[in-house]
Amino acid sequence: MWLAENWKDYEVIDTSKGEKLERWGKYLLVRPDPQVIWDTPKRHHGWRRPNAHYHRSQKGGGEWEFFDLPEQWSIHYRDLTFHLKPFSFKHTGLFPEQAANWDWFSEKIRKAGRPIKVLNLFAYTGGATLAAAAAGASVTHVDASKGMVSWAKENAVASGLEKAPIRWIVDDCMKFVEREIRRGNHYDGIIMDPPSYGRGPKGEIWKIEDAIHPLVKACAKLLTDDPLFFLINSYTTGFAPSVLSYLLGTEVVPFHGGHVQSDEVGLPVSSNGLVLPCGSSGRWEK
Repeated sequence: MWLAENWKDYEVIDTSKGEKLERWGKYLLVRPDPQVIWDTPKRHHGWRRPNAHYHRSQKGGGEWEFFDLPEQWSIHYRDLTFHLKPFSFKHTGLFPEQAANWDWFSEKIRKAGRPIKVLNLFAYTGGATLAAAAAGASVTHVDASKGMVSWAKENAVASGLEKAPIRWIVDDCMKFVEREIRRGNHYDGIIMDPPSYGRGPKGEIWKIEDAIHPLVKACAKLLTDDPLFFLINSYTTGFAPSVLSYLLGTEVVPFHGGHVQSDEVGLPVSSNGLVLPCGSSGRWEK
């Protein structure tokens, strides 16, 4: 498992009964997590006195209960700064487990010894975009949500990367990739973090089981003659990590060689030494 174990401003403190107790900077949040099927004693004081608690509804969805939490606050990872705020369906605007991947591709970018162009699809609030830019890459950031792209720009400013070579694109990812192929543009690295289900800016429906393979196949056409990496993340229940390996092995390796690895990504739980699984990643590299 690839662990995001270098955080100082974030911590999974404990997990029990379908929930996790987390520290985001100085604030404690309790949020549901479907991986937590064990029932262990909730001894940490944060369970009883969190700053906010997201309660899942038996009818689907849920709602926040706030005790003492600002509308927005910030945390840091290395030299990056991320603005956070609680919004619908339990999220805060950041997936901390992805730091394991940020560290991986950032090192590759720094060691490349040449200019690197990166395409980040389903780029959300910009965690991977900022990590790649901080490592020296030129980044094209694509997300279907105008609000998420605006949020990512705010994170770039907070991280001192407002002048970094980042293109901010609000678009359906597949349509953007198809246009880039027609334009003859190429990238040394590709990152994608597709949702299980979603809609594009014009209502385009995305279902990962139907759309992921055509997208990877199209993205492979955007790689340069000497590409550096290709990263796919998945939070879809039922997708084994090996599925991501097969996608990259089928569409990238025959044309560029290299090798593929896939594994779960996870977060250490500080109170008991467990590791909380948080989805899967597939990595291709030379």
